[in-house]
Amino acid sequence: MYNKANLKKVQDMNNLAPEVMKAFWEFDKLAVADGAIPAKYKELIAVAVALTTQCPYCIGIHTGNARKAGATDTELVEAGMVAAALRAGAAVTHATHALLS
Repeated sequence: MYNKANLKKVQDMNNLAPEVMKAFWEFDKLAVADGAIPAKYKELIAVAVALTTQCPYCIGIHTGNARKAGATDTELVEAGMVAAALRAGAAVTHATHALLS
């Protein structure tokens, strides 16, 4: 299902729904731009989110962007561990639903 070649189809999407896709790309660019939170930190957040959503495209794109913004291997691993802790925490808290009242 996940094939990097599929990303070439994004251009088709840009052509098929130009206004919506233009708005998406503008939003996407602004979401990770420097602001109150520096771009490097936003990309590290994006890496952690991508790891929790398990999207290989997003993992690759945002890891590359984080590195371009100056993120180190240590920072990327720590972002990954934050993602792992949140996934584990969600499993723990959702396990309460398995208990009888």
